[in-house]
Amino acid sequence: MDLFEQGLTQAPGTPLAERLRPTRLEEVVGQQHILAEGRLLRRLIESDQLSSVIFWGPPGTGKTTLGQVISHSTRSRFVFFSAVLQGIKEIREIVQQAKEEKAYHGRKTLLFVDEIHRFNKAQQDAFLPFVERGDIILIGATTENPSFEVNSALLSRSRVFVLHPLAAEDIRQLLQRALSDPRGLGNQQLAADDEALTQLSEMAQGDARVALNALELAAATLPVGGELTAEAVSEALQKKALLYDKGAEEHYNVISAFIKSLRGSSPDGALYWLARMLEAGEDPLFIARRMVIFASEDIGNADPRGLQIALAVQQAVHFIGMPEARINLAQGVTYLATAPKSNASYVGINQALAEVRKTGALPVPLHIRNAPTKLMKELDYGAGYQYAHDRKEGYAPQTYLPERLQGRRFYRPTERGYEKQIGERMRYWEELAGRQKAAEEPETG
Repeated sequence: MDLFEQGLTQAPGTPLAERLRPTRLEEVVGQQHILAEGRLLRRLIESDQLSSVIFWGPPGTGKTTLGQVISHSTRSRFVFFSAVLQGIKEIREIVQQAKEEKAYHGRKTLLFVDEIHRFNKAQQDAFLPFVERGDIILIGATTENPSFEVNSALLSRSRVFVLHPLAAEDIRQLLQRALSDPRGLGNQQLAADDEALTQLSEMAQGDARVALNALELAAATLPVGGELTAEAVSEALQKKALLYDKGAEEHYNVISAFIKSLRGSSPDGALYWLARMLEAGEDPLFIARRMVIFASEDIGNADPRGLQIALAVQQAVHFIGMPEARINLAQGVTYLATAPKSNASYVGINQALAEVRKTGALPVPLHIRNAPTKLMKELDYGAGYQYAHDRKEGYAPQTYLPERLQGRRFYRPTERGYEKQIGERMRYWEELAGRQKAAEEPETG
């Protein structure tokens, strides 16, 4: 179970990315924000003083590589544990061995848990007492946001180090190493033109594993001394790997960017993020649903057609399906992005809800109560109600809020789009109400 001690990285058929995995800090490419000289993580590794940590980053950014580097740098016992392949039973066995190692040899145990987010919160609880007692030092690796996926008690006892997608220059350095290193493709003596390396570096999108796997695939059919071309790279990659997991953080990052582009009246930004979602396989009906919400939340009555357009897009997507529905989505997106914006309805309902939660079920004013029975009429239910259609203006100035809330306003239309006309109409109604009030007041004098 000791990590990497079985020499599997050199076995026949081992993937290129695994064969080239660094064992020393000096070999690690990228992540200089945490590994540069003097940085905390580097100092902890070099001094063998590592405490419980979580490595969080996208696939192919070096989380497992850091585990291998630590395993070769520490004097402690290092154990690899896969949250995908192993469970609570194995945890107990590891902890028992860790206790014996500590008692008989005075040696710490570093437990590297790959994909720790695959454990549910209850399973993660199993680590907690052993981490607290110092029986093990936990090193967790995850592609998911630890704030959401790691037990809060465990998280509070660990330091989180964030790994970033590798820069294209870092990926290029790894590719050149792979072409020259005997552990990699060095024995094939391959040449690679600049365009091929640039293409591989950029299309990998910060994922070293994607780049190295594509390089290995492209090189598989080349003879010794052959040349790696951009065409061979394109064939190996087939399609750019998009960082997008529909159940994880990047899903929420991209949909957030999409909504904020719509809100910011940027049709170009909104179309780009729409394309990102569609290309990554997002459910188009999910996108349409968010557009329907947006039409009321951020456009509202500034352009009531926004909701109609969004609903029409939802219907079209459901009726037509992909790939043609992308056109309906694009039309709706560009309309919503360029429509006048108002969140007055959204703010209004939130304020009204807050008032209800604060003041509870205030009595309905008698004049707007229903009076279907004789008793209710005798109790003045509905008495004094003014029927708006009986008025010339189609408006009856009367109160509709509970007595305690008279004068409160929840809806404040903006001066944008159609809401400007709504505001003018509401001001006219206020003027009519003022006239009626003045006419009803007794003359003094």
